[in-house]
Amino acid sequence: FFFFLMIRRPPRSTRKESSAASDVYKRQVHGIIMVSNPRDKFKEELIATAKAIVRPGYGILAADESTGTIGKRFDKIKVENNFENRRAYRELLVTTPNWEKHISGIIMFEETLEQKTKDGKPFLEILKERGVIPGIKVDKGVVQIAGTNGETATTGIDGLGERCKKYYAMGCRFAKWRAVLKIGEGMPSDMAITENAHNLARYASICQENGLCPIVEPEVLVDGTHTIEVCARACERVFAAVMNALLKQDVLLEGILIKPNMILPGSECKETKTPQEIAWYTVRTLSRTFVGAIPGIVFLSGGQSEEGATQYLNAINQLTELAHPWKLSFSYGRALQASCLDAWQGKEENVKKAQEAFFLRAKGNSEATLGKYAGGTGSTESLHVKSYVY
Repeated sequence: FFFFLMIRRPPRSTRKESSAASDVYKRQVHGIIMVSNPRDKFKEELIATAKAIVRPGYGILAADESTGTIGKRFDKIKVENNFENRRAYRELLVTTPNWEKHISGIIMFEETLEQKTKDGKPFLEILKERGVIPGIKVDKGVVQIAGTNGETATTGIDGLGERCKKYYAMGCRFAKWRAVLKIGEGMPSDMAITENAHNLARYASICQENGLCPIVEPEVLVDGTHTIEVCARACERVFAAVMNALLKQDVLLEGILIKPNMILPGSECKETKTPQEIAWYTVRTLSRTFVGAIPGIVFLSGGQSEEGATQYLNAINQLTELAHPWKLSFSYGRALQASCLDAWQGKEENVKKAQEAFFLRAKGNSEATLGKYAGGTGSTESLHVKSYVY
């Protein structure tokens, strides 16, 4: 009886609250006060954005290379890394004819948000006209975790809320944050897993409070001599920790996307696996760790060749042996752009040729999300870069 008195509804007189308090007070169930979440005003929009990005036949162009990283890409084709060349290359991408038939969203570096075509038209305006959803990289890179064997944690939580507000006002509707983990002796360590999982969840929560659908990217690097079985075990530990952190932070699962690596043998491992074997290990690992409420998985390419990244995605979507409740799509950078850059060479007269190369990769990966890629249209050259940073 005394317990009943403790949890009974408050007297009617005490339930007449101020308007400010009533925004927080929702209901009392079994003694637990349920409060509103600041992201609630964006709830429907967050869910709609996530679903739109992974609708059948569509994926993401990851064009969020930092100034330093795009400089390395330009070095390979002997193009100077300056503002105008970066602008010209990004104009090439966003003005490619019909790319919006296969690409639903683009992740950009902050510099790109305010860039314009040579005729003065803002890139964001072009994206809006074509129905491509603008996204933004919001992390600030990695720092080493003291007491580990060179393992890292991603920075950028400080001031993230204000940055997200600004990006939303500019027209962005989703964001990306990359965590990087390694496989090796004693790695990934519990310390690195816990730190990165917590930061990914905090980032996701802050993004949702400010209207941005978060892409949660726990990347376990392919570097090493490990087998595919070792990769699977390591990724299960990492992905499970991320899922647990998302739940603890009360992240709206229907309003996020996950961007993991596929399950592969290490880059220096002598064993090879077929696309079908990679598909099986990848889907099994995901099914053991990420719940079905999440609408989509958008894989990173992780230095695979253009053809390999597309073939593996195709095999994943053809797999019927294992259940996969999420849409399985792509968020590729190098695997969508390598042939395009090679064709461009920084020359105006090569723009059309480069756009055709980009469109071909977008189309191939679009087909792969449906399990209908015939194969053979991408380069088989490895794009792996050890300890890759954006």
